[in-house]
Amino acid sequence: MIATAPATPAVRPPLRLRLAPHGLLPRRIDGVWWPHSRDLTAQLPRLLAALPASWGGIVSVTVNAAAWSAAPGSVLVADQVVRLHKAVAPHAPDTVVLLSPGQGRWDLLVVPPDTSEEAGASLMAAALDDHAAGTDGGS
Repeated sequence: MIATAPATPAVRPPLRLRLAPHGLLPRRIDGVWWPHSRDLTAQLPRLLAALPASWGGIVSVTVNAAAWSAAPGSVLVADQVVRLHKAVAPHAPDTVVLLSPGQGRWDLLVVPPDTSEEAGASLMAAALDDHAAGTDGGS
């Protein structure tokens, strides 16, 4: 009998997700997600698992078809079927739309996976900063 060493568990890079603070006013985007690859079936389960429970069970995800590798029409995430819609979205090429029945819709800005660490960190920090967008009321 040949014994084999246990496989070293793969080190998973940290999930790069920043959500907007809950507020009374609607926002253009609800968060920023910086996936590690364009493999939607590998990246989506970690994203959905990290979302607040108050967002409910996400049952539908719409992405820009040009931004992601091939993916099936649905994926099983935490024992729930999530439908994947790949749309041609020239008006919003870097967004992911999440839908939860009875809870709502959330739009996440997607930082392309191949973005440099410096640029990606800057985008993550600035994307939800209302003051950077010029919405500080002119003060």
